[in-house]
Amino acid sequence: MRPYLFIFLTFLSTLLLLSAASVVAAVTCNPMALSPCADAILKGAPPTAGCCGKLRQQRPCFCQYQKNPSLQGYINSPNSKKVASACGVPIPSC
Repeated sequence: MRPYLFIFLTFLSTLLLLSAASVVAAVTCNPMALSPCADAILKGAPPTAGCCGKLRQQRPCFCQYQKNPSLQGYINSPNSKKVASACGVPIPSC
C-alpha cells in the first residue's frame, strides 16, 4: 500500500508544480494595467489597494518593463521603488 501512496503524492506534487508554472505563464504583460499606480509613481501619492493588486499581478513582467527604454525610467524611479515597497512587492534585479 505504501508504494501507491508515494506514487500518488509524487503525482500530486508534480501536478501542483505544473499548475503553478502555468499560472505564472498566464500573466499578460501590459504596462497600461499599472495605470492605477500613476498618481503614486508620478506624484508620490500613497498607493491604492488597486495599485498594489496590479503591481502584484504584473510583477513577473518587471524585467521586461525595465528593458524597455520607454518604461525603464518609470520602473526605476525613486517613487516606483517607494510604491513597490509600500505594497510589499519587491522589484527584481534583472
